[in-house]
Amino acid sequence: MHAKIRLPNSRHNSPSPPASPLRSPRLRHPRAGKSAARFDFGVSNQSVAQRVAWIVLSVLLRRRGVFLFAPLLYISGMLFFMGTVSFDVVPDVIKVRRAPGSLYRSPKLYAKLRHEMDADNSTSDAMSAVWKHAKGGDWRPCINKFSGGLPESNGYIYVEANGGLNQQRTAICNAVAVAGYLNATLVIPNFHFHSIWRDPSKFSDIYDEEFFVKTLENDVHIVDSVPEYLMERFDHNLTNVFNFRIKAYSSIHYYKDTVLPRLLEEKFIRISPFANRLSFDAPPDVQRLRCLANYEALRFSKPLLTMGETLVSRMKERSANNGGKYISVHLRFEEDMVAFSCCVYDGGAKEQEDMEAARERGWKGKFTKPGRVLQPGANRINGKCPLTPLEVGLMLRGMGFDKSTSIFLASGRIYDSGRHMAPLLEMFPLLQTKEMLASAEELAPFKNYSSRMAAIDYTVCLHSEVFLTTQGGNFPQFLLGHRRYLFNGHSKTIKPDKRKLAVYFGNLKISWRTFKRHMLSMRAHSDSKGIQLKRPNDSIYSFPCPNCMCHTKKTDDSGVTSIP
Repeated sequence: MHAKIRLPNSRHNSPSPPASPLRSPRLRHPRAGKSAARFDFGVSNQSVAQRVAWIVLSVLLRRRGVFLFAPLLYISGMLFFMGTVSFDVVPDVIKVRRAPGSLYRSPKLYAKLRHEMDADNSTSDAMSAVWKHAKGGDWRPCINKFSGGLPESNGYIYVEANGGLNQQRTAICNAVAVAGYLNATLVIPNFHFHSIWRDPSKFSDIYDEEFFVKTLENDVHIVDSVPEYLMERFDHNLTNVFNFRIKAYSSIHYYKDTVLPRLLEEKFIRISPFANRLSFDAPPDVQRLRCLANYEALRFSKPLLTMGETLVSRMKERSANNGGKYISVHLRFEEDMVAFSCCVYDGGAKEQEDMEAARERGWKGKFTKPGRVLQPGANRINGKCPLTPLEVGLMLRGMGFDKSTSIFLASGRIYDSGRHMAPLLEMFPLLQTKEMLASAEELAPFKNYSSRMAAIDYTVCLHSEVFLTTQGGNFPQFLLGHRRYLFNGHSKTIKPDKRKLAVYFGNLKISWRTFKRHMLSMRAHSDSKGIQLKRPNDSIYSFPCPNCMCHTKKTDDSGVTSIP
């Protein structure tokens, strides 16, 4: 018996059907009858153009390889038609069409609007009407203090506060919060000398150390130095003390889980650097300590406080026509700030030379490395260019403040001050600076110390009726919160939208009436945002409500009741 196989064999008879006749794939015989009629599409009734189109389409469908040449055909056609356009006019078109707000045109706008601006007397009482939402503010400071004693300390914490005045302030308040939470003893923070600020001031030069310790005595252990027996253990060398290098914005739980065990073991630890090393979002007990440190315990040293209060008194005397009310402006138009912004103003080749030199001097190679492209127009549109003194004046006049308004200008050395300050002084002749309010002899003890000079500016700005911030940074952020703490929850601060300002300042067709309407709207928006509650990722140093302040309501007998 033979096994069955499935492969055909010529020696066996097979019932398989005969193979189909071979056909050429290139040859198709048209079928007669209805089948042929099905594919006729009425070609016989088409025009010559339609027939040609149909033939081309048929060829393309049958010869798919032709599609490989389609991109070449498309590009060839584009080049052919573009060749009929003159390219000589394109650069001129590009030069004319600038994005709105990308160029510095404020001097031209000032020249255009100045006559109408000076003739406008429609809002001569702007100072008394500027804050509508601040009236009857219903937030009051309510930081609870412990009255009992403190348990035995778990050890000593030594921190280095780096940066400028307000960055150091952040470090101090965070150190108080961490030490209190860990039941540790805080050594008065050491101020790290920085090559930029170049201020060798110590804690007691800036703040009232005795008042600081006294205010916190029931909440945190604080000493001015490490005990001798501990220093002997480390050979009187702080570099022998274990140093934690903590990531920025670490949670308080990290300190409990990681720092506390080492503190209990060593009894003395360092944390350096300590700028922004605690997250904004923290438990209520930690926030309470931050509030207590920032708004109650940190008071400027006697010399600084006296100088600041003296200048506040002199500003109020010079503002008698407005009931002692004045505007403070934090202006950042120093040479290094302008250089870092990479923005272009109207100083021409001299300005360009100065800015390039300043960038190389302060940030060697940062702005000239390969691939780095400076985009001054985009920076201006995005609101990243420092406002000039002229722009500050235009904005304030548009917001309804006239020539009789007293202004205190908190600033460093203005770049090319003679040229840039002239228009601001024309618009506000009652403008003052600390150098104008105080004699050289009075300022001499503070003159060469940037943090001490900043502390004087801070005090005068804190007590103004209106505070105008023109640039971000720690200085305005701390003032926002401190003013809210003083003024029933309202910051009384104008924080302009610099993106919108760039468009308005760059529009030479805008009328004074329209410009003023936009500025008044911006002022009203700042008023509406004066009272804001802290969100989880907001800084408590800018938003003290509700952690540091309580919401209150008036009772029938005109008393005040706190709402927990």
